[in-house]
Amino acid sequence: MTEQIHSAMRRKGYATCQDFLRVFDEDMRGLYQLSFLLTGDPEKGERCFVTGMEDCAKENRVFRESARIWAKRVIVQNAIRELQPRPNHSDSSTLAATAFSQKNGPIGHFAVDAVLGLADFERFVFVLCVLERYRQHECALLLNCSASEVREARTQAIEELADFRGRACPRAGAPERIVGARAVVRGTRRRVAAVR
Repeated sequence: MTEQIHSAMRRKGYATCQDFLRVFDEDMRGLYQLSFLLTGDPEKGERCFVTGMEDCAKENRVFRESARIWAKRVIVQNAIRELQPRPNHSDSSTLAATAFSQKNGPIGHFAVDAVLGLADFERFVFVLCVLERYRQHECALLLNCSASEVREARTQAIEELADFRGRACPRAGAPERIVGARAVVRGTRRRVAAVR
C-alpha cells in the first residue's frame, strides 16, 4: 500500500520520503547550519534539524522541485517553536557582546561568533532576512510580529555585527558551541545514513 502511495505521489510530481531524505543528506551542512544559527545552540539545533527531517519524511503534498525550500521552512518553523523569539521593546540594548572571530568561520562577511552573540529575536531576523533573504513581511508573519519590528531588529542586528569587528572580548562559550556543532553534524550524518 505504501509503495502504491509513493508511486502515485511520484507520478503527480510530489516529493516522497526518499526525496526529502536525499535533500537532507545532500544539504546537511547548510540545513544544520541554518538550524544552529537560528537556535544558537548545538543541541537545540540538532533537535530542530532531526525533527525537521522527520516532519518532512511524513507524507507531505509538496512538489519535488520545492522539497529543498520546504525543508528549510520546516527547520525555521521548528526553531521558532523551540525558542519563541520575541522583540525586545526596552530602550537599552540587551545584545550580548562578542568578538568578530575569523577562526570560527565567516557567514557572508560575519563571523559565527558574532551572529551567535545577538539576542534571539535579532538573530532570527538577521538569519532569515539577511542570510536566507526572506522578505521582511514574510519574516514578520513567521515570527508573529509587525514588519516594523522586523525592520528595527534587522537594523539593530547589522549595527551590532558591525560593532563586533572592533571588539576583543569573545563571548563565553561561543567557540566551544561551534566545535560542538561540528560534532553534532558528524553524528547527524550517521543518523541520516541509518534512516536510508
